[in-house]
Amino acid sequence: MDANLGLYVAYAGIAVAVLFAGYGSAQGVGLAGQAASGVITEDPGKFGKSILLVAMPGTQGIYGFVIGMLMYLKIAASPDVSLATGLQYLMAGFPIGIVGWLSGVWQGRVLVAAMGILAKRPEESTKGIIYGGLVETYAILAFVISFFLVNNIK
Repeated sequence: MDANLGLYVAYAGIAVAVLFAGYGSAQGVGLAGQAASGVITEDPGKFGKSILLVAMPGTQGIYGFVIGMLMYLKIAASPDVSLATGLQYLMAGFPIGIVGWLSGVWQGRVLVAAMGILAKRPEESTKGIIYGGLVETYAILAFVISFFLVNNIK
């Protein structure tokens, strides 16, 4: 058995957290950005309000990145990682990786619909932000669980 197997598995945990959450954010921001482009084509003055809606799904990628960095810093401080410890890192990456991915995509879809509010009733656009924020809640919960799991690894 490779002496570095635990380290490789731990790095896979970093990849799960960063790649999946980042992918979800990229897709969600892309969806919202496409819708915002249509809105500002009709009224360029709505750019300021639309940019917030477009940026919201980006937070999942940030959460995944933070968890990945926490894992990396812990591993760098003690690079002799057993297979059991590597598996703990891998499992710690899953909550934010998977929930970040899915919530990023779904938040993007909610915010595409919120662009309709901005387009037709801009004075009501805060309601679209609230709808998007409700999806964000689950990414935050997953971030907190991943954070606790990483900090519990000895």
